[in-house]
Amino acid sequence: MGGFFGVTSKNDCVLDIFFGVDYHSHLGTKKGGMALHSKEKGFQREIHNIENTPFRTKFEDDLYEFEGCVSGIGCISDNDPQPLLVRSHLGTYAITTIGAINNAEELLQAEFDKGHQFMSRSTGNVNETELVASLINQRSDLISGIKYAQEAIEGSVTLLILTEDDAIIAARDKLGRLPVLIGKDEEGYAVSFESFAYQKLGYEKDYELGPGEIVKITPEGYKTLQPAGEDMKICAFLWSYYGYPNSNYEGVNVEVMRYKNGEIMARDEAARGTLPEVDYVAGIPDSGVPHAMGYAQESGYTYARPFVKYTPTWPRSFMPINQTERNRVAKMKQIPVCELIKGKNLLFVDDSIVRGTQLRETVEFLYENGASSVHTRSACPPIMYGCKYLNFSRSTSDMELITRSTIAELEGEEGLKHLDEYSDPQSERGKAMRKAICEKLHFASLEFQTIEGLCQAIGIEPCKLCTYCWTGKE
Repeated sequence: MGGFFGVTSKNDCVLDIFFGVDYHSHLGTKKGGMALHSKEKGFQREIHNIENTPFRTKFEDDLYEFEGCVSGIGCISDNDPQPLLVRSHLGTYAITTIGAINNAEELLQAEFDKGHQFMSRSTGNVNETELVASLINQRSDLISGIKYAQEAIEGSVTLLILTEDDAIIAARDKLGRLPVLIGKDEEGYAVSFESFAYQKLGYEKDYELGPGEIVKITPEGYKTLQPAGEDMKICAFLWSYYGYPNSNYEGVNVEVMRYKNGEIMARDEAARGTLPEVDYVAGIPDSGVPHAMGYAQESGYTYARPFVKYTPTWPRSFMPINQTERNRVAKMKQIPVCELIKGKNLLFVDDSIVRGTQLRETVEFLYENGASSVHTRSACPPIMYGCKYLNFSRSTSDMELITRSTIAELEGEEGLKHLDEYSDPQSERGKAMRKAICEKLHFASLEFQTIEGLCQAIGIEPCKLCTYCWTGKE
């Protein structure tokens, strides 16, 4: 995943970009970058590794170099180093992208056949943002190039381009899988993935791009260069998992949705007769917490925090790629409140269950501290498919998903024909999968939110939500 932020202003906007990008640190842990421009200095750019050091710490010493810049873009990236500076017949510009390119090798081969070449990373892969820029440069202007790139790419691409005339061109994915929002103040405009980022910096919400819309932003205002399309498939996971609590997408606040989602889960469980008797309901920090608070409110159980995360020396950005080390770091962050664990029956709500590895570690940690039972609830439906559009999970194969590996253990290839049944909590296959996961991860019981309940909590027409990772339907 990743996030971006940009500003074009009548005056120096360096600090706004610095803090605006930093407010997207929850969306990525590998690379951070800023590209700024002024007529006197031209383009200035810095990219740093942020795997073990927060964005702010890495970029504080670079701020004096950017001083005086009146426009800029920046990003947090879990994939490639960016923004990139590009020089072509379209001029010099900076570009940053978010998305996933599933046909990258096919597109690269087509470029090679034309005699084009790319810089290779140490992995042998090509920076996908460079590939997007190459596609854009095949047309006579930036707007035609962006449209061409978005049509050629199988997957998704949302981007910002900073031009030599201090304008920012923002382009939302053709199906609007991610948000792009514009805020304004007296000096200019900000464009952002997260709405709270510019609001915290004193900008007022002004506009939200529609699917496929392309907008040019200057200090004086913004102009739509390509109107929005009618079809939208915004990622539903924005609300249930990786969106920041203060943000709003399509007019729906993340935190409010999560409370409502938890309430719906408890309501539906009570109706099915699967609500267990517990002493406390708790959330897996951080994004599981509001789901759990809604669940507790509706169920009538007491909400509690049986453990807390120790974060002063374990910042969010420290997240090793190695799964064993990731599990160890996650476990070391957890500090128990033994009085709320020993001898207690607990129900934990997590935002999702992907591989289940860290959740198993958490449950074992609770039993080690004396819990009598640990029930688990997932705030989203069973994840049956890897995401093809956003790369928000580190899973490289569908078989890494706890659901798919469990189904394979239950009935091999035959199980792939019945994924819908396995998602259904009322079906025999659904019950068998849940029982098997409970045994594997040591849960006293397990339930998932339904796709209907999730869509109800978001409150947007289901046809406008991307639910591919749960349903497999595009």
